[in-house]
Amino acid sequence: MAGPTRRLLDTATPRGKRIAARLKKEIVIWLATTNPDGRAVAVPVWFLFEGSTFLVYSVPGQKVHNIRRNALVSMHLNSTPDGGDIVRVEGKAQVLKRQPAAFKVPAYMRKYAGRIRSYGWTGEAFSAEYRIPIRVRATKFHGGE
Repeated sequence: MAGPTRRLLDTATPRGKRIAARLKKEIVIWLATTNPDGRAVAVPVWFLFEGSTFLVYSVPGQKVHNIRRNALVSMHLNSTPDGGDIVRVEGKAQVLKRQPAAFKVPAYMRKYAGRIRSYGWTGEAFSAEYRIPIRVRATKFHGGE
């Protein structure tokens, strides 16, 4: 007989609340993929945290190629200057075929519209450049202590 199911990130605990709060407010998360030669490549990306998944929009390029070849990724937030307040996520990424453009995702635009404008873009122009949607499904959360 199977035991009770556990949520991947239990936001009823202080640890889970802390992690979820950081993932909701942070602007950048570092996404690490693996090159064909096995080297890790970490790049900062804008993201929308949606409970157990992350929505990222990317320009075409190396991280997209890496994800198509190897879906296993890691993500992490910046730490405090002394290396504390670590939040790290293991996950499986997928390049999406059917996903509205960034400017058509209200929560994404609420989070990033000001920054998009600060670069002199419209939502449509940003979405034309960052046109590859990626969904990362978290498999494990670390940190938050």
